[in-house]
Amino acid sequence: MTIDRRSLLLGTAAGLLAAPFVRPGEARAAEFAYKVANNQPMTHPSNIRLTEAVARILEESGGRVDIQIFPSNQLGADTDVLSQLRAGGVEFFQLSPVILSTLVPRASINGVGFAFPDYDTVWKAMDGELGAYARGQIEGAGLAVMDKIWDNGFRQITSSRGPIVTPKDLEGFKIRVPVSPLWTSLFTAFGSAPASINFAEVYTALQTGIVDGQENPLSIMKTSKLWEVQKYCSMTNHMWDGFWMLANRRAWNALPDDLKEIVAKHFNEGAENQRADIMAMNAGLKTELEAEGFVFNTPEASLFEARLREAGFYADWKKTYGDEAWEKLEAAVGRKLA
Repeated sequence: MTIDRRSLLLGTAAGLLAAPFVRPGEARAAEFAYKVANNQPMTHPSNIRLTEAVARILEESGGRVDIQIFPSNQLGADTDVLSQLRAGGVEFFQLSPVILSTLVPRASINGVGFAFPDYDTVWKAMDGELGAYARGQIEGAGLAVMDKIWDNGFRQITSSRGPIVTPKDLEGFKIRVPVSPLWTSLFTAFGSAPASINFAEVYTALQTGIVDGQENPLSIMKTSKLWEVQKYCSMTNHMWDGFWMLANRRAWNALPDDLKEIVAKHFNEGAENQRADIMAMNAGLKTELEAEGFVFNTPEASLFEARLREAGFYADWKKTYGDEAWEKLEAAVGRKLA
């Protein structure tokens, strides 16, 4: 009998979500009672694997480390929770490095537009020197960070106006972007009108026409039901993004070494498993989203990269990141960008 991987994953999620230790707001006694927050719904692979990880941490630590999950921006927008993390109100936080760049500017080096051609290149870079460089920048800003980055995926553009076929289609296009200079700069280079809006407000902004479109990985479009407020999806693959598992430095250092090892092991294993889940999910997502009403097209990426180069996007960001970071990026992707 063949068992569909995604059905098995969702079945596992249902069982895990029913477990009492993941219910937000539940009072529990433990030597270290910590919180982990993110902006994903509990049905997203990130939280399915995070649920597994915190259960295993609780078990292997003998109940000494009990971590509650707060999904879907329950504790506030990303920028608000980042402030809470720094202050110690939240002990762990899964956050895009491009949004983290509001605190750690060079952490967003992975988000340079049209840099990564495929996942093989991404993981070689982020598990290698480029990822190590980014983690060093994060730690230098006073946060702790786990070794493995979780996958948020290659980002695509959706629109209510029509498909994005050439860079000209982005001229005057009102697009929601996360709160980050890199995203704003990318779409400004195309002549768009980027609006920085926290993810919790995206659905409403699309529904009310505040913006014409948005950009996100397909997995987020599915879990957030964006087909209800958008029609066209252009497979631009314009940026790869992930989630670093960040920790408040004081809370992390309060853990004895044996507990640090347990927590890091399971968070990093969760990241590896989540990457595989995203790959499996992506294999059928386009078909599923087409069935929901999305109209897909695949534009030629080289046209967009050429427009960015002409606009000085790569040259400007090379100056911003500095030679060391830029050289690591170009070495990781195997070509010159600027």
